[in-house]
Amino acid sequence: MAAALLRGVRRFPWLCNVLLYGGLFAAGDTAQQLLRGQPPDWAQTRRVALVALAFHGNFSYVWLRALERALPGRRPPAVLGKVLCDQLLGAPVAVLAFYTGMSILQRKEDIFSDCKKKFWNTYKTGLMYWPFVQLSNFILIPVHLRTAYTGLCGFVWATFICFSQQSGDGTAKSAFMWLQGEKVNADEESSDK
Repeated sequence: MAAALLRGVRRFPWLCNVLLYGGLFAAGDTAQQLLRGQPPDWAQTRRVALVALAFHGNFSYVWLRALERALPGRRPPAVLGKVLCDQLLGAPVAVLAFYTGMSILQRKEDIFSDCKKKFWNTYKTGLMYWPFVQLSNFILIPVHLRTAYTGLCGFVWATFICFSQQSGDGTAKSAFMWLQGEKVNADEESSDK
């Protein structure tokens, strides 16, 4: 079964990677809803899946291949260059696309409101997670599986960013407070800053 799955990934890498990425992002949203003690909001999870399938999975697939073409190999200078490019260029695009895409699908009046409030906090929090993920990705994972690996690690990130989009402020602190059972309200926290 695993051999057949790997053959499918090699034969249809884009489709398999994007579908896995989208599915894991949607699972991350479902996980954060369940961790918050809420019944699943399938409409919200569908929106997350749509953003992940329409943008994030495709962006990741194309972006990771472009990085490999621009900086080929696994030598330290190439790997560090890929991680740096990913964090300085790819990460901001991904965060902006998530918050804006979700706001569009939720039909918010100001589709950039979440970006304005949460972008920098989310980006800085991502800098505590994604460089380590991408370092291992660029060193250990074959190119045809990198989007799938990023999606797998993205499950944890999706749990965080979906929480942040719904009730956090984009900081790791708000996520840890939430996990410890403390009430987090992004609107109240934003007005305190």
